[in-house]
Amino acid sequence: MDLSNSNTAKNLAEAFGGESMANRKYLFFAEVTRQLGMNELSKLFRETANQETEHAFAHFRLMHPELVVGDVASLTEEQKKAIAARCLELAIEGETYEYTTMYPEFTEQARADRDNKAVVEFEAQQAESREHANTFRKAAHNFGLLTHVENYHARQYTEALQVLQGETPLAKQASSDPATQKWICRQCSMIYNPIEGDPDSGIAPGTPFEAIPEDWYCPICGASKKAFVPYQETVTA
Repeated sequence: MDLSNSNTAKNLAEAFGGESMANRKYLFFAEVTRQLGMNELSKLFRETANQETEHAFAHFRLMHPELVVGDVASLTEEQKKAIAARCLELAIEGETYEYTTMYPEFTEQARADRDNKAVVEFEAQQAESREHANTFRKAAHNFGLLTHVENYHARQYTEALQVLQGETPLAKQASSDPATQKWICRQCSMIYNPIEGDPDSGIAPGTPFEAIPEDWYCPICGASKKAFVPYQETVTA
C-alpha cells in the first residue's frame, strides 16, 4: 500500500513522534525518581518507556517497510548495504534539517522572545519572571550550539554512507594551532571553538581550550572539561 502523502502517513509520523517523546520523557522521570529513592516508581517509568519504544518501532516499520529485516540469511551483501545506506540517508536528512532549518529558526525565535516587550517586562517582575527570561537566553544559546552539533552529526553520517558505498574515507587531523583548534565533547558532541569562546559561561572569544578554567563544563550536557577531546577536521588538499 502506498501511504505517501496520505493522512495515514501523517498520522503514523505524528504517532511515532509522540511515542518517541514519551519514551525519553519516561526515562527522564525514571532517572528523577531513582534519584529520589523511589525505586519501584522508577522501575515503572522505565518499563513503560520500553513499551513506548516498541510502539514507536511498530509505527516506524509501517512508515519505512524498506527497513524491515525479515530473514537476514536470505539477504545478499548488496541488499544489506542498501538497507544500511537507507538508514544513513534518513539520518542525514534528519540531522541536516535540524542544523539548517530547525535549530536556526529556534535560535532566532528564542532571541526574539528574549528581546521583546514581554521579556523586558519579565526582567522587571519578580524572580520567577527573571528566571523565565534567563531560560529564554539559555535556549537561544543552546540552540545555536546544537546547530553545529547537528551539522557534525550529518557529516559523520554522510562519511559513513560514503565508506559503505566503497569510497575512501577523507583524512582528518587536529589543528596544531591552539588559537584555532576546536574541541568536541565525547558525551553530546558540543564543539568548543576558541575563536567564539563561550561568553555565556564567562569564556571570552579567543580563549584557547587549554586556558579554560578546569571547573568549566559543557553548556549543553554539563560534562566536565575532561570529557572534551581535540576535534579533527577534514584535511584539505
